[in-house]
Amino acid sequence: MTDSVTFTRIALSLPGALSAPHFDRTAFKVKRTFATLAADAQSANIKFTPDEQELKCMVAPQIFQAIDNGWGRQGWTTMVLSSATEADIEAALKLAHAHAVAKK
Repeated sequence: MTDSVTFTRIALSLPGALSAPHFDRTAFKVKRTFATLAADAQSANIKFTPDEQELKCMVAPQIFQAIDNGWGRQGWTTMVLSSATEADIEAALKLAHAHAVAKK
């Protein structure tokens, strides 16, 4: 079980990662946004590829849920922080960060 402090610490430890306000959320980005933390600090949205999203949601549905809209069809996935371990958060953020760094 983890919390928003752990999520933020891990996100900002990734190379070049910065945080900035994003509507009612906090965004974490490098070249592009790779994650956002909800204002209530209970969940975060992570940017996976659609295939990665499908796998994460299938393997750990108590942690990951596809967002039910166009953003979700692009791979944006909600992560329930209270159900996740620190290792879950680190793996998800590293994957999303790698995609954001690779974007042109």
